[in-house]
This record gives sequence, C-alpha cells and structure tokens, in this order.
Amino acid sequence: MGKQKLLSIITPVHNEAEGIKKFINDSLVPVAEKLDLNYELIIVNDGSTDNTLKIIQILANQNPKIKILSLSRNFGKEPALSAGLRYAKGDAALTIDADGQQPPKLIPDFIKKWNSGAEIITGVRSQYTKHGLIQKLGSKLFYKLLHIMGNKSTVPGSTDFRLIDRVVINEFNKLSEHNRITRGLIDWLGFKQEYIEYVYGVRAAGRPSYNIKKLFHLAIDSFVSMSTTPLVIFGYLGIFITVGSFILGLFCIINQYILGDPLQLYWNGSVQLAIFITFLIGLLMISESITALYISHIHAETQNRPLFVVDEKESRNLN
Repeated sequence: MGKQKLLSIITPVHNEAEGIKKFINDSLVPVAEKLDLNYELIIVNDGSTDNTLKIIQILANQNPKIKILSLSRNFGKEPALSAGLRYAKGDAALTIDADGQQPPKLIPDFIKKWNSGAEIITGVRSQYTKHGLIQKLGSKLFYKLLHIMGNKSTVPGSTDFRLIDRVVINEFNKLSEHNRITRGLIDWLGFKQEYIEYVYGVRAAGRPSYNIKKLFHLAIDSFVSMSTTPLVIFGYLGIFITVGSFILGLFCIINQYILGDPLQLYWNGSVQLAIFITFLIGLLMISESITALYISHIHAETQNRPLFVVDEKESRNLN
C-alpha cells in the first residue's frame, strides 16, 4: 500500500480577526478532513495588527495540522503566498483566500483534476456576486492590457485560488524576483494546466486589505515584471511622433515659406517651435516614467533583500 499523498493548503491572512475562525473551522477544515489524503493547513500571518494572530494560534494549539507562518511585518499578499509555498511540504499545494470569496467546497474538484494528471489547476471567476461596476471593468481592463503586453498564458478572470503540483512548487521556489505576481509567474512556468470556474462570492466578514491603490500597484508590477512591451510601445510612439513632427514641419515650411501661406494658417516661428517642443517634452516625460519603473525594479533586485522574514517565536507547528 502506497504512502498517502499530502496536500498543503496555504491561506495568507492580514487583519482577518472578524471571520478567520469561522472560515477555518466551519468552511476549510471540514472539507479538508473529508479528502482522501493527508493535509497541512499553512496560515501565513502577513503582519496583522488586530487579533488575527492570537486567534489562529489558538486554532493551531487545538489542531496540529494547522501551521502558522508568521511574518515579522506586512510584506504583502504576493510575498506571503511565496512564503507559504516555500514552507509547504505537500505533494501539491492549494492557495486560497481567507475572506470566503473562494469556495472551499470546490477543493475536491481541484484534487480530481490533479489526480487526472493536471499539474496546475486554476480557479477562474465566471461571475461576481454583489461587486461594483468599477471592480468588474477594472478586472476586464487588467487582463486585456496584460494580453496586449504579451502575456498570452494568463486566462482572464484567473485567480490565486489554485492547486499546483510539487514539480511546479519546486520550480516556483527557484524564482528570485521581488516585485512579483504569483499567478503570472506560475502561468509563465508552463506545465499542464486546467481550469475550474466558480462564482466569486461576497466577503464573509471584515474589510478587504487590498484597496484601489494596492491593486493599481499590483497591476503596474504585473505589466513591468512580466513584459518589456511598455518599452516597445513607447519606442514605436517615439518613432510615430518623430515622423509626424518631421512631416508637419515640412508642411509648415512649404506652406509658410514656399507657397506664401495659401491656407492662411498664420503659423509663425514661435507657434511652430512651441508645438514641436510640446511634443518632444511629452514624449520625454512618458519615456522617462516608463524607464524609471524598470530602474526601480532593477534597484529592488540588486538590493538582494529577503523576500520575507519569518517571526519564529510567533509561528507554530513548523517543525
């Protein structure tokens, strides 16, 4: 009789005191207990400032399968997910949010596809429940731009609710960039991937840690870290403006000085100079902004700081 497989369930949390106990005890653990395999539940405390850490420590004392990976401060969801995958010991790992918007009842479906040979199983939002128009349009715009930027592998609506095989975990842990988007990097790795659609539910309790500002920064990091297309786009834009300015300048010279301004545009030298300078200044500012984004990422990588720091005193059951 072969050894029973181990599933690592990874849940990053930040200030989830209002709903974390109910989510773990009433939603996640009951589903995990019914699986035909062993499991470990890795709760990554991402620098919570409320009672989240105390609550999950009590849960870990009651259930040895619950492991707490407590980070020394708030590093963000992406490093928290990476920390969980670094400490995962399972034959596969499943990442799921603790806000109740991703249904744990679908975990057996992920396991079934994994047992059938899929190495990456990704949860895809088929529809939203009680979400505003701005969030829906923002999500569609994000994936559309990501596709334009050259990332053809990420399916629109895909989320961090996914299961990945041990071979994928090992390859993911080799990646070293600091400004990262986990789902994009996993898709970039390749491997056999399948999808499960689900309804993105309402938040069970509390307020989301991800606000518009953080989501915007995440989108920027995604575009810059996953593609060099922004540089190419603005390179083509520079060529377009340069050629357009040359044609416009040639037109002005012919109309004003050779034909004697038959169109009566009255473009004197100051107007022409102001137009050309405005075009060039705008192009220069845009180009420098994009270049600065890449330089900032290079700066972050060359600092060689750890992606996350674990507070071992507050962590539990890590062995």
